[in-house]
Amino acid sequence: MSKLTTLVTRGKTLESLHEIKCFIGSLNGEIIFSTNNEKDIIYPRSSIKIFQGIPFSASNAIKFYNLNKKQIALSCSSHCGENFHVKELNNWLNKVKLKLSDLKCGIHNPIHQKSSDNLFLSGRKPHQIYNNCAGKHLAMLTSCIVNNFPIKNYVDFNHPHQVSIREVFSKFTEDIIPRQHYGIDGCSAPQYAFTIKKLGKALSNLLNSYNGNFEYSENVQIMINAILVNPKFIGGSNNLDSNLIKISNRNIFCKGGAEGVFLFIHLKKRIFGILKVRDGNERALPSAMYTILKKFGILKKEELNHFISWNKNNLYNHAKIKIGNIKSIIE
Repeated sequence: MSKLTTLVTRGKTLESLHEIKCFIGSLNGEIIFSTNNEKDIIYPRSSIKIFQGIPFSASNAIKFYNLNKKQIALSCSSHCGENFHVKELNNWLNKVKLKLSDLKCGIHNPIHQKSSDNLFLSGRKPHQIYNNCAGKHLAMLTSCIVNNFPIKNYVDFNHPHQVSIREVFSKFTEDIIPRQHYGIDGCSAPQYAFTIKKLGKALSNLLNSYNGNFEYSENVQIMINAILVNPKFIGGSNNLDSNLIKISNRNIFCKGGAEGVFLFIHLKKRIFGILKVRDGNERALPSAMYTILKKFGILKKEELNHFISWNKNNLYNHAKIKIGNIKSIIE
């Protein structure tokens, strides 16, 4: 059985380890790597926002409100509350004439530490726009307005917009989501569990859609192309997904999710992958992705060098003293 493990050492002693469920395949049917967890059921969390955004892209909302590419990217994002995120989201909110209270995502401080500190020092409090899922919720609401759907209950499971999202998942996974796999996400929107195998099918069909060989091709191209030219708007300055898109010279589309989930597709090599850290610790993902991308030749040498310069393996304490390292191994 193949294994993917991230090891954390302090000094020369192993302190922690994170096992990772992983599947990497290609459009030609080749299994590039597998930890043999394809039947395992996981919640992909925010990593599947590209699929949740398809009904928004398929509506007339983007054209009707003249939304820009940064705002389109934010519709699929888990933004970190940096100033450039907040600016575009506020502009979007004003365009559609919605109130902050219309967003049912809840409120939290900016994920980006400096942005959170600056907000606190300014004496202002966070509001719904600072929620990392605000873009997804604005996309849902904007679609509802254009489609004449009610907006008060837009996150309810039986709301017509949520029904449309489930129809998209069914088309891309080529299966119906069982009722027992329904859940509620951190932002109060519906969340769904899938087997890793079905997520692989969804990613392969996403690749096909981007290449014009599956449903919603134009809508998928609009969203992914907007993200590729604005990678910081899907996450943030320090995020793995935003930086990997840039490092790969925009050949990889990827998205992370809570509890250690990461999905990616290589648009030119037609490769797709799913990672899920068993214990949910997201710190394992940058090292794991670097190891995978190097082992299977998914990134070029210069791209790998760019990756390692962005995310070094060495660990330092608050006094900036090196105390250990983090690395991943494939067995």
